[in-house]
Formats: sequence, structure tokens, C-alpha cells
Amino acid sequence: MSETNKDRDIHTHALIGERLCLDFANTVSWHDSEDSREWLTSYEQLVGWCLHADILTEQQALSLLQQAEGNPAEATKILEKALEFREAIYRIFSSISNDETPGKTDLSILNGVLVDVYRSIQIIPGEDKFSLQFRKPDDSLAGMLSPIVQSAIDILVSEKDLKRVKKCEGDPCGWLFLDTSRNRSRRWCSMADCGNRAKARRFYQNKK
Repeated sequence: MSETNKDRDIHTHALIGERLCLDFANTVSWHDSEDSREWLTSYEQLVGWCLHADILTEQQALSLLQQAEGNPAEATKILEKALEFREAIYRIFSSISNDETPGKTDLSILNGVLVDVYRSIQIIPGEDKFSLQFRKPDDSLAGMLSPIVQSAIDILVSEKDLKRVKKCEGDPCGWLFLDTSRNRSRRWCSMADCGNRAKARRFYQNKK
């Protein structure tokens, strides 16, 4: 049964995924457990996390919260859409971390959100090539989703990054991350968290 983190500060939530979309997917604690804990319990929490993740500036966050206050029904719809999108991302990259093909339904959800934010895409010139990027979040209630979508696409179209997507081995953590270590040896969301628990468990078992 899923629990919430209503009393916990979203601005203290760990950002360990190495990529924005993976950090967004990790806004549920113990994601692989029946005792999972939801962090994004309101539109205000969604905005707060986006501020914490540097998607929004303080001015943009304040503007969105003011809009949400004037249109709470729409803000609730955006939150529901964001959570559906997040869960699709989580399942997609969980499948990839297990060398499995993502489900068609989850890819359809991702593509649906992509269509919604496609109007904000633009061509950016570089030194020797052009790239497609989403403009910075606009002032719409769902504007903060664009950078998260771009982050997911960047991984999915990169053969190098796709092979580095991993899930924490700490059962039942379930958090996702991009293994940027030189020898691709990262196993835990954090050595100070799941890594230490695994060490303590091995020590107890050996002593027993």
C-alpha cells in the first residue's frame, strides 16, 4: 500500500539519477515495494520539486503557484498527468535496466506527452552540428514537463547512455540512475544509503 511523504520537505529529496528524467522517476521512495511512499502529493509539491531540480526559477515557481491557486481543477489534472508520465518513465527505464523491451502502453504515454510539448521544441546551432531542444519552461501549468521529456528522449536515442541505465540493487529501493562511473561498477542509488544497508546485511549474515 502506497504511503505519502506529506510532512517531508521536497527540497531535501535526493537527486542521484544523474539525469533529470531518472530523478523525476525517483520521486517515489521504495518504488519497487508495496510500502512505496509518494513525494508529489500535490501540484505545489510538483512545483517545489521542479524548483529543487533547477527546472524552474523561484519567479517561475511563484507564478505557477499563483495560477494554480486560481485554477485548482486544472492544476490537479496536470499533477495527475505528470504522475502518469512519471510512472511510464519509471517502467520504461526499469525495463531497459533489465535488458527488456519497454511496454507499448508506456511508450504510448511518453509519445502522448511528447506531442503535447512538441510546440516548444526548437533547433539549436552548435559548433559543428544542430540539435533539437525544448525551450525553457513556459508559464503554462504543465510547462515544467518539457525538460523532463527532453531528458528521457536524450537517453532513449543515445546508445551509450541507454546501456548505462541501472536500477539500485538495494531491495526494495527501485531507484534508477545513469551509471557514469568509468568502469560501470555503480550498484547503489547511494553508498551512504542502500550501499551501507547491504554491507550491514552481509556482516550480519556472515556473523550469524
